[in-house]
Amino acid sequence: GCHISAWCLNHSEFDMKTIGKMVGPVLILVTLIWTVEIVNFLSGHSLTTFGVQPRSSNGLIGIFLSPFIHAGFWHTVSNTVPLFILGGLTLAADKARFWMTTAAIILLSGTLVWLFARSSYHVGASGLVFGYFGALITRAIIERSIKSIILAVITITLYGGLLWGILPLRSYISFEGHFFGLIAGIAYIWIIHRFSKG
Repeated sequence: GCHISAWCLNHSEFDMKTIGKMVGPVLILVTLIWTVEIVNFLSGHSLTTFGVQPRSSNGLIGIFLSPFIHAGFWHTVSNTVPLFILGGLTLAADKARFWMTTAAIILLSGTLVWLFARSSYHVGASGLVFGYFGALITRAIIERSIKSIILAVITITLYGGLLWGILPLRSYISFEGHFFGLIAGIAYIWIIHRFSKG
């Protein structure tokens, strides 16, 4: 327990601020995804047409929007937990570049899906999840710091099985989104490392 006092109130406020800084950006992403899912559900999932439609001018908008749009409730649920955990680990790895990392993965993976994927609507945050996975592993390989290696070990321990998702095992799953998300995460970390050294 804690007696009501100025110290207690300040201490609680500090704890909330600390927690907010630790997971705030990831919570913003998750909240945005679920807000879009609610709107999508109420509209009979008509927002799916705003996903990436490869090699179609109408599908270009999906490069920016597709990570926030899902095909249904369970699709959203299945992406929420890994997004929160791997997003949190990415935030822990490099808080200053979290939003830049997120934007780079979304833009690069979305562009690659638009260029090379099957002709269908590609939606969901799984490309971003795979991007975070790729970024965390690549950072450990390049930096070889204790922190980056620990985060990579946690990533592989929790989500090493994700890599099966880059194989075309089910026709209704965008394995291209997974594969290009992974490539985008790897490429972004490699590029910033090259430029920071140069």
